[in-house]
Amino acid sequence: QVVLVESGGGSVQAGGSLRLSCTAPRYTFASFSFGWLRQIPGKEREGVATIDSDGQTSYADSVKGRFTISKDNTKNILYLQMTNLKPEDTASYYCAADASLSSPLKSDYVPLFGYFGKGIQVTVSS
Repeated sequence: QVVLVESGGGSVQAGGSLRLSCTAPRYTFASFSFGWLRQIPGKEREGVATIDSDGQTSYADSVKGRFTISKDNTKNILYLQMTNLKPEDTASYYCAADASLSSPLKSDYVPLFGYFGKGIQVTVSS
């Protein structure tokens, strides 16, 4: 069982920034791949970003240049730094982890990951 816990969501005005965090079990950081996924009610889930065990990253075109995924292996925390937020970024964001998908990863793969957190809301107002 891999328990992922997100934090850092909230409300922000367009153009603002937020940083999401996700804690994961220590043993996952050495070999798992991680990602972020978002979902807007009534729409399909969208993979936002991935980071593999070597630190290689990938991003959806919709967030490229604005979002940065990173991880701190010493603290067992995954991050998603979001800048220049837009109203269309409003969604529930989910941390994801997987032990078996191999690199190179694409953000499209995140819905296929094996483990997900409960999600956290991000609301961007215009």
